Amino acid sequence: MSKNSLFDGFSMLTEFYEIKTADGYFNSRMRDTVAYFDLFFRKVPDNGGFAIMAGLEQVIEYLQNIEFTDSDLEFLRSKGVSEEFLSYLKDFRFACDVWAIPEGTPIFPNEPIIKVRGPVVQAQLIETALLMLINQQSLIATKANRLVRAARGTTVAEYGTRRAQGSSQAILGARAAYIGGCSMTSGIIPEKDFDIPGVDTMIHSWVQMFDSEYEAFCEYARRYPDDCSLVVDTYDTIRSGIPNAIRAFNDVLLPMGKRPSSIRIDSGDITYLSKRARKMLNEAGYPDCDIMASNSLDEHLINDMVSQGAKIDCFIVGERLITSASSPLFSGVYKLSAIEKDGQIIPKINLSENVSKITIPSSKMVYRLFDMNSGKAIADVLTLDGEEIDESKPYTLFDPDFTWKRKEIESFVARPLLVPIFAGGKCVYTQPSLDEIREYCSEQIDTLWDEVKRFENPHKYYVDLSNDLWKIRNDLIEQYKGVTK
Repeated sequence: MSKNSLFDGFSMLTEFYEIKTADGYFNSRMRDTVAYFDLFFRKVPDNGGFAIMAGLEQVIEYLQNIEFTDSDLEFLRSKGVSEEFLSYLKDFRFACDVWAIPEGTPIFPNEPIIKVRGPVVQAQLIETALLMLINQQSLIATKANRLVRAARGTTVAEYGTRRAQGSSQAILGARAAYIGGCSMTSGIIPEKDFDIPGVDTMIHSWVQMFDSEYEAFCEYARRYPDDCSLVVDTYDTIRSGIPNAIRAFNDVLLPMGKRPSSIRIDSGDITYLSKRARKMLNEAGYPDCDIMASNSLDEHLINDMVSQGAKIDCFIVGERLITSASSPLFSGVYKLSAIEKDGQIIPKINLSENVSKITIPSSKMVYRLFDMNSGKAIADVLTLDGEEIDESKPYTLFDPDFTWKRKEIESFVARPLLVPIFAGGKCVYTQPSLDEIREYCSEQIDTLWDEVKRFENPHKYYVDLSNDLWKIRNDLIEQYKGVTK
């Protein structure tokens, strides 16, 4: 997408305390300090077994286009930002190193999905935008995949533009839904800018504008014979909608040598109605006419409908996808993990009264261990930079909190997940196409055990620490425990 369509003014899409903190760093002895920050999340939405990484393409575009206009600087001046820092922002050039887990990868709580290294002023300044872009799209990609898995091979279409909470959510939400496995979108901008296939169907007001349902269907068929999709529940699906649709197909489409595309059911007991509709369409000679279903669907309703034998060819999902209504928060956070001093990496930790908020210090790499025989993912392991996992030897996994829980594994492959995105502010990453990301996502989800993919009480996938990293974390906890300075 072009900067003008989405990223115009994004440099100021932040919170003032980020500017204030960066200003403070800039005008102190910490100006040139190199800092490391991790972006990670704490909880999988819907209490699921995994989430899906999405939003990296927009992060890259944002970081490549940070600039502050005269108007921006004047406003910040009115807020008391120092002249020295304003001068720095006027000539801002991004200079950080960035690593990230590629889009479409299944991700798990507490592991870095983006790592930033660079001048603390810059690394701090980008926090808000990175969180917004990753949180939104990862949330929707995760929800979309739940819907797609519930559909068990039936097409799922994203239909959320009208329910989205703002244009960015509509546009980028459609992109994320496509990564997660949805096949189509109702939005024109996502179709135009991202080449996502579009989905189209009649709306109820068309039917209401005519004196009869049959007349409405015939006129629609005459105008759109190559993609005739009729909504059949405006009055009565079985007694009126489907019979009138079949009459219109017979009277208008067949003489033109055309076939109907689909009908859509948007109310009532859709499972029951779809079975009746399929029988009626087949008997009328239209077994190739698809049946689409809508009406506030979610993964649980879809799962039940599929289990009960619903004759649906496409599930259309709007509000409960684009807002992730059942779990509308992706708990991404951005935390300092280390600084450099005299050429050494100094680990930093954030302790908390809430144990789950204790961070994992130091600059890290994330490895995913795959079973060599089944190809399934076993666990993720966080290591210190430079640590290598020797695949030729047995490796012991242990629970970072309950260290007596241990498991020795053999015959595995260790794959690093964090890949270089920026080096010294220059993008070094070749962004795959959206279709490639979507295919990669599907492939990577297939590496997860079915137990991890359960909707209810999924098996916990472990994110472990290497011995060296665990020791650093434990030593820092002991060092700061009980500190009252």
